[in-house]
Amino acid sequence: MVCALGAAVCFGTATVLQAVAAREAGTGGGGEAALLLRALRQWRYIAGLALDGLGFLFQIAALRSLPIYAVSAALAASLAVTAVVAARLLRVRLSGTEWGAVAVVCAGLAMLGLASGPEGGVAGSDALKWTMLATAVCMLVLALLGGRLSGPLRALVLGLGAGFGFGVVEVSVRLIDSLRPAALLTNPAAYALLIGGAAAFMLLTSALQRGSVTTATAGMVIGETIGPAAVGVVWLGDRTREGLTWLAVLGFAVAVAGALLLARFGEAPAEEQAA
Repeated sequence: MVCALGAAVCFGTATVLQAVAAREAGTGGGGEAALLLRALRQWRYIAGLALDGLGFLFQIAALRSLPIYAVSAALAASLAVTAVVAARLLRVRLSGTEWGAVAVVCAGLAMLGLASGPEGGVAGSDALKWTMLATAVCMLVLALLGGRLSGPLRALVLGLGAGFGFGVVEVSVRLIDSLRPAALLTNPAAYALLIGGAAAFMLLTSALQRGSVTTATAGMVIGETIGPAAVGVVWLGDRTREGLTWLAVLGFAVAVAGALLLARFGEAPAEEQAA
């Protein structure tokens, strides 16, 4: 659980650092490529990328020792980290409800930590590996066609797609049994991990670019928690400690509900930067 919480801290802090760098880089001209190049010259953006990489390593370590439902709920809790760090660095004012949501997320994770058992010992079937790859390809197609979507449901659809993409990554980590090059090249889950991750980032970027941050992030939280958790329980043998299933279910629901209340922090709000 320490690794899962470490990943949440890394991802949540990286979001704010990259938001600060992007704002400072946005004062010049040029298009998106010029904006990215200016951001890459700033230490905050580089630090954010480094934290993203470290968070991914923590995520992999957590998924190798914890049930998927516990890790996915902890990753959703990165929104609580983003909210707290944004309140400090960006001077974003959190309402009483949002401070309460941070406390709710912490309470849910505490319940999950008490109730979670070890990762399931059931090996993933070939059918599940190919299903993950097919899902990843579908999310990539959605990412490539996402720019054509319009209407109020656009951000929700793309956010859900991003969540499914990140969920594919979570499940695929558990489906990779060997890191030998020969084994990786013949394992559909390895390709699902790469394609699903790329599609998720594309979908989330598209959703946040021209849609509601809150709606997109809420969709992402739902997509990356409920689906992977169900796969872990049904097909990979994830279980709770004896007699604590009710506590795990309650903790999962509480943590995800708290994260949804903090969905506007899926991207640090640009309109509230301090003077």
